[in-house]
Amino acid sequence: MEEKKKNALVEFFSRRAVQKWVIVILFLIIPIALLVVFTYLPLFDMVGYSFFKWNGTSKQKTWIGLNNYIEVFTRPEYLKVLKTSIYYFIGSIVQIILALFFATILNYKIKGRNFFKGVIFFPSLLNGVAIGLIFLLFYKGGGTLDSVLTMLGIPQQALPLWLGDVALVNISLVFVSVWRYMGQNMVMFNGAIQSVNTELLEAASLDGANKWQQFWYIILPNIKTIVSLNLILAVKGAISVYEIPMIMTNGANQSATFVMKTLDTAFTSRKIGLASAMGVVLLVFIMIVTFIQKRFIEGKEED
Repeated sequence: MEEKKKNALVEFFSRRAVQKWVIVILFLIIPIALLVVFTYLPLFDMVGYSFFKWNGTSKQKTWIGLNNYIEVFTRPEYLKVLKTSIYYFIGSIVQIILALFFATILNYKIKGRNFFKGVIFFPSLLNGVAIGLIFLLFYKGGGTLDSVLTMLGIPQQALPLWLGDVALVNISLVFVSVWRYMGQNMVMFNGAIQSVNTELLEAASLDGANKWQQFWYIILPNIKTIVSLNLILAVKGAISVYEIPMIMTNGANQSATFVMKTLDTAFTSRKIGLASAMGVVLLVFIMIVTFIQKRFIEGKEED
């Protein structure tokens, strides 16, 4: 009798386990299929196309080996757009610092802090096209920025063309990106800071630690995972910028980014093989930077 009960229990739990796995597979099969069809298969196709000379429509593909990759690293026009990413990377660092500053300040009991959180976060809710159009009016000659500077006593003739000057155009575009995404980072940092044990901060305050010391020795070490994640996203974002410069300048005055150049190569110049090689280079670069940052962060944690 006991043996029958044991067998029945084993059969019941094994049946439950099978049902559980069937449910898991049914839930996962659609997202996995979509991921394979729309991510991994196009990725493998892109890698394959990068070894051919092809215009994207003809049936004839000419095998050229690594020539596309050699062209990416030797042609000045392709290397020049990589320099634009430096502006956005520096802007991303400034954005992280500002977001961390506001997240820390607004974590304390300040009157109206929820209002200020909303004000800072609001730009991240706006559509990229709307932001681009808003800042086109902001930067245009005689626009909002020029009017404010003129009211402060700066002559109109002394004001530059914010989107027409090669020395200023990328700085102006980076400012838009910082304004747009700072609130998003601030919310992430604020959530991480709120998870820090308040007893540690209270004890530090009783021991005479000021706000800066509390931040440097207690808050920052406890949120370094979120900070490192934002740094990785900053590098990724810096070399994959597209929306704002495309809307505001269309790549004029040396404001084209690597992604813009890749799409122009693919769909305007009809060089699908070369554009695929540029896409592979972008992917590999992001993976290398992410790996280095991850190893660096893990090494810091072990120390």
